[in-house]
Amino acid sequence: MPSAMKTLLLNPPSFEGFDGGASARYPATREIPSYWFPVWLSYAAGMLPESRLLDACPHNVSPAQTVEIARSYEFVVFFTSTVGFENDCRLARMMKEAKPDLKIAFVGPPVQIQPVESLNACEAIDFVVRGEFDHPVVEYAQGLPLERVQNACYRKGGEVVMNPQRLPLGTEELDRLPFASEAYKRDLVIENYTIPYLLHPYISFYSSRGCPALCTFCLWPQTLSGHTWRVRSVDNVVSEVRQALKMFPQMKEIFFDDDTFNIRKDRVLELCRKFKPLGFRWSCTARVHSDYETLKAMADAGARLFIVGLESGDSQILKNIKKGATTEMARAFVKNCKKVGIKIHGDFIIGLPGETKETIEKTIEYAKELDVETIQVSVAHAFPGTELYDYYARNNYLVHRAVADGDGHQLPHIEMPGLSRQDMMAGLNRFYDEYYFRPRVIWRLTKEALWDADERKRLYREARSFLQLRSERLKYAKAGGASTRPMVSVPVGDTATTSQ
Repeated sequence: MPSAMKTLLLNPPSFEGFDGGASARYPATREIPSYWFPVWLSYAAGMLPESRLLDACPHNVSPAQTVEIARSYEFVVFFTSTVGFENDCRLARMMKEAKPDLKIAFVGPPVQIQPVESLNACEAIDFVVRGEFDHPVVEYAQGLPLERVQNACYRKGGEVVMNPQRLPLGTEELDRLPFASEAYKRDLVIENYTIPYLLHPYISFYSSRGCPALCTFCLWPQTLSGHTWRVRSVDNVVSEVRQALKMFPQMKEIFFDDDTFNIRKDRVLELCRKFKPLGFRWSCTARVHSDYETLKAMADAGARLFIVGLESGDSQILKNIKKGATTEMARAFVKNCKKVGIKIHGDFIIGLPGETKETIEKTIEYAKELDVETIQVSVAHAFPGTELYDYYARNNYLVHRAVADGDGHQLPHIEMPGLSRQDMMAGLNRFYDEYYFRPRVIWRLTKEALWDADERKRLYREARSFLQLRSERLKYAKAGGASTRPMVSVPVGDTATTSQ
């Protein structure tokens, strides 16, 4: 193996408690503290034996500590986010001041969509990588001249050079990548990662990349992973599961963090046939298209919970966002999941195209009718590079540049006729209150904690965090959308989408 620069693969501390960059499709500081694994960075980390995968926030590594750690490296790869970009640039400058000969690359959605603007915004960035970056950053670390690194974008002679794009990785190439879980074992503490609706401790990785669905709001398929669905072979996925079960005996669950796990029935059934003898618990992302036979096979093979994007209870809104699913499909899917014993964490969004005060109420009632295990409600965020962003910009609905407060919590930055930002935030608060403050839901969430001291402690921490943020959101709504906290902005204007 070629000698390589000493490389730090960094999921940066953009904000305290921030779940973003390489770990989260929707980068934000959560209502309840939670962290996803930095899967995207793990593959390059695995290909560079002397590297380190540093996930700062879950490991309580401060910006100052991150700068000090970076002094020991020759090359740092930042996985940045739209929300965290400005703070990440600030951190990169601090690293350059501490070690002027340090090389720094940025990867992630914002530099994918606006490579030239990103380089111009931050002189500390030596180059950015568009699209999948696994091999480009490794090849650079191993000494390939920047001019020959596909997907790279860099400055030369006062101009910005954009190198040719490489094709997305196919099955054989994905199978040749190291297992993400190996980098976790080497560099991360899995107990530091918690998601409220997943068992703890858990790990997550991908069995595929890309998503053929055309949801207008979804960030990664429109920027990083693409719409071309590419799979690892079933045997390769099963091999990683077997190894992970041995490496992490304390692990209670594996989460398959694919853009959508259950796209093709025959592959799901084949995976389930090989999962079943292993006797482990797992959860995954899912669309509402799977039939009863598939769901039963998944449950029998150890599936415990699905994360499902339900989005809205209004049929026209689902059409507006090209969801490719209906409320009736969702009702049937949820009913079948309950029959086979698979729980659902349902995601909803307020402020999508066509939203009104009336459709918000309709979605709240729809959610209560479905009565899934847990929910997450978000205000619509139009990230540059998405079709949703283009729609809002074209119609002049992007009325506020701030997408988050100074702590990284989401804020509404759009308004539509008859629906203000404060209306959306008030609707979000009402959604959570009406859904969770029901006796059946309170009992469902607390009954397991009655017999488990760890669950009691976790439930207490999560409830306290949620209520604190709820109070802040109520103040925001009452103040008419004004906030005394610092804000985080994104550009308002045209963006040139760079496809993979």
